[in-house]
Amino acid sequence: MRRERERVDMMAEWCNTEVMLSVVGGKWKLLIIRYLLLGTHRFGELKQAMSTITQRMLTRQLRELENDDLVSRTVYPEVPPRVEYALTEAGESLRGIIGELDAWGSWYRQHQKARVRDDDQAATET
Repeated sequence: MRRERERVDMMAEWCNTEVMLSVVGGKWKLLIIRYLLLGTHRFGELKQAMSTITQRMLTRQLRELENDDLVSRTVYPEVPPRVEYALTEAGESLRGIIGELDAWGSWYRQHQKARVRDDDQAATET
C-alpha cells in the first residue's frame, strides 16, 4: 500500500528543499515537466518520449503533478477521448531551474568522462 505524502502546507517552514523534493522529486517528474516545457502533449507522446516508464507510473506521476497544480489535464469530448497535458503557471515557473539542472547534468557528464579518462591513463602508465 502506498504511503500518503505529507501535505506541503504542513511541512516545516525552514526546509523548502524538502517541499521541492516532495513535489518534483523522484525519477520521472522532472523529465515529464521537461517534455511539457516544449508544449502540450498527449499521454502517448509522453510515454513514447520516456520509453522506459510504465503506463501505470506515468499515470501516477501525471496525477500527482496535476494534484500539485504543476500540470493541467484537458479532456476533449470526442470518440475516442483525447486527453492533453500542459504545464500550469506553477509548472512553467520551473523552466529556469530545469534549464540549470540540464546544464549541470551536461557539465557532470563531461566531468565524469574526464575522470574516467584520467583514471584509465594513470592505470596504463603504471
